[in-house]
Amino acid sequence: MKLSPRDAAAYFKAPKADATGLLIYGADAMRIAARRQEVITALIGPEGEAEMRLTRIPSGELRKDKAMLSDAMRATSFFPGPRVAFVEDANEFVTDTIKAALKDWQPGDAQIIVTAGQLKATSALRKTFEAHTSAFAVGIYDDPPGPDEIRDMLTAAQLTDVSPDAKALLAALARSLEPGDFRQTIEKLGLYKRGDPSAVSPEDIGACAPQSAEAALDELLAIVASGRVADIADVLRRLYAQGTNPVTLCIGTMRHFRALHTASCDPGGAASGMGKLRPPVFGPRRDAMLQQIGQWGRDRLERALTLLLDTDLQLRSAGQTAPQHAVVERALIRLAMMARR
Repeated sequence: MKLSPRDAAAYFKAPKADATGLLIYGADAMRIAARRQEVITALIGPEGEAEMRLTRIPSGELRKDKAMLSDAMRATSFFPGPRVAFVEDANEFVTDTIKAALKDWQPGDAQIIVTAGQLKATSALRKTFEAHTSAFAVGIYDDPPGPDEIRDMLTAAQLTDVSPDAKALLAALARSLEPGDFRQTIEKLGLYKRGDPSAVSPEDIGACAPQSAEAALDELLAIVASGRVADIADVLRRLYAQGTNPVTLCIGTMRHFRALHTASCDPGGAASGMGKLRPPVFGPRRDAMLQQIGQWGRDRLERALTLLLDTDLQLRSAGQTAPQHAVVERALIRLAMMARR
């Protein structure tokens, strides 16, 4: 039988103990692994693997030894309780073996859990589970985590007190990060807040969220935006020593000023515009960018973007003779001087 995404979320938490099996397939290996672990734990408990009630069968080994699945399905454990035979990374080459095991399954046998990559609607493996009367098939898609899934992740990380602003930022972060990266961010946030009774704040999320490419330029951009010309050269030397090249530096600076300009042009105001930026901006960095918008204003931000665009074209020009490092440093100094006016 085929489970809809909505029904699947509930099934992962409380799978049918008397079901024959479950197929979980999709392109995101991390999400599949998380769902597989969730359903197996729900079936056999957290100590099931230690009590030898879980048998792992790689697809490649099953292809060589077709009896592995049926043997695991009927094997008995030293410990009482439900059992699971888990086939990992299944493909069309083992479909017939899995189909035969599903057909021979009897009450009391281990439940068959199978994971696979992306499967087309015409996949024989997928059709085998979808056509079975007591086995299920679930597709895991690349949609961002919804409110229910985010709430479950927070609960699993023991984060029960989350401020409204933090919830909004998490929802935005879920739309901009890969699902696996988002889940790791929630886990990191749980460790970060362990022992802290206060509510999760946007600043907490900012401390744990993955840094975007432009975040590495924050120190330099803050110096430029505040007009501190004398400090530019020292920070540039450190950035170049870390491997940053002039073109990347120019692009990152232009992206930052474009974000400032975009937020400043929002009809709802700069704060509303900041909330619409992708990837989202959190905590102290968000406050700093709001301050920069107020300091520069829309007109000067437009002049800054024009300067940066001209610099980028100059760096990419075939007839460019001046050293790229000098071109970028001159542009940044001009921006810093512009901030003083």
